[in-house]
Amino acid sequence: MQATAYTYDPETRTGQVLLDDGTPVPFDAPAFDKGGLRLLRPGQRVRIEVEGEGEDNRRITLVTLQTF
Repeated sequence: MQATAYTYDPETRTGQVLLDDGTPVPFDAPAFDKGGLRLLRPGQRVRIEVEGEGEDNRRITLVTLQTF
């Protein structure tokens, strides 16, 4: 799934992405670390992997740069 980086805190390695419909979804440090990134800038297109269904149960498990 693709999204756009919205916020990122380099000290905690947490932030939010925006889904293509504009829905913000938070990610935690383990999801960021799993992607092997060192930095994330707002506006970057990213690839995410998600577990769960619906807004209350959805959790991002991976954040990495979108490559073509």
